[in-house]
Amino acid sequence: MNANYYNNPPQLIPANHLKFHLPYFTPKEVEKLSDKQRGKLSITQEEKARQQACGFIEAVGLGIGFPRKTIATAQNLYHRFHLFFPRKDFGYHDVCLAAIFVSSKMHDTLKKPRDILMVAYAVRFPDLAAKAKSMGGEIDMDPATVEQDRQRLLAVERLMLESICFNFTVRLPFPYVIKISRAFGASKKLSKLAYRLAIDSFRTLVNLSYPPHVVALGCLYLAALLQSFERGTSPERPGQHTSHQIAATLSKSGDWGQQFQTHIADIEEIAHAIIDLLISYAQNPAANTSPHTPSSPHPHQFSRGGHGQHQHGHGHGTPAPVYVPYKADQLIRLKIVMRETEHPPRHRESVATEEPSYDASSSPFYRDEKTVRYMFAPAALVDDPS
Repeated sequence: MNANYYNNPPQLIPANHLKFHLPYFTPKEVEKLSDKQRGKLSITQEEKARQQACGFIEAVGLGIGFPRKTIATAQNLYHRFHLFFPRKDFGYHDVCLAAIFVSSKMHDTLKKPRDILMVAYAVRFPDLAAKAKSMGGEIDMDPATVEQDRQRLLAVERLMLESICFNFTVRLPFPYVIKISRAFGASKKLSKLAYRLAIDSFRTLVNLSYPPHVVALGCLYLAALLQSFERGTSPERPGQHTSHQIAATLSKSGDWGQQFQTHIADIEEIAHAIIDLLISYAQNPAANTSPHTPSSPHPHQFSRGGHGQHQHGHGHGTPAPVYVPYKADQLIRLKIVMRETEHPPRHRESVATEEPSYDASSSPFYRDEKTVRYMFAPAALVDDPS
């Protein structure tokens, strides 16, 4: 006999606590949560740690052959995790690898934790990786160490899954960059630069606050500014608009705002966040770990990473430094011009019914007597969570 679940749905297990998924946070929420989890680190130290972690995710992702979508989502999961969990309580290697593991599930590019760990060891200990490669085998690590790292990865993975309420829905700005560039008649060169900036955007926190189509517009806007600032007007091709024209269009309100459901103040904030990243790279080329777009990553690309140390937990690897084709003073002048012409920031209401937070003591993984029901949407969008 078949049960009639439509007319007589089963009773839900009573929950002690409801946790609602927040797809995006307001910039003020991101700032407040980051301040809370920063601890004794300064803002500069936190940014350095963030870039180091993003470089590590980049190197491991390229080494294992993950597509860009998996790497970008992993970087965003890392940022989201540390909105709720203090940096001092977790090693960044563990959080990065857990983010990669969860992202591989979200995009159906799944790899076993041990496979991810082996590539991570090669990134962190390039000398051992070179030795293993010359001998035709995998890197030689103590099995007990590998098992301990695997258990830590899985423990952090559980917390990361709870922080996203087990919601595996993910939308990225990359396809929007291509479609919006076509809509604005951008050249292929401009579209490629906007795509590159969209990749760089995942080293910032903008993807925690803005939907992917807004991030894509912000990247196109900044790309147009970079290609037109202090440069002469290039000849217009049939069916295309120049960088000057696109920058002028996006620098003021117009029909495009309604067409793409975007506010001009939002794309300006995104452009400022990314240009700050470019300025930091241009001012410190030795620390430049800006990502690049691999068409098909070489299986041994991770061996080109930075020099590691042989003390377990201290070495780290990053992709080969990428040249930033803009001088720091030029970028700073552009930022000053952007600030002089920017619009007032937009006030955004939070969709959260209460201040976003996470209490590890309420996790069902640690408190068996507690029942937590995870909702895939904010409370305001759930009809009847009871």
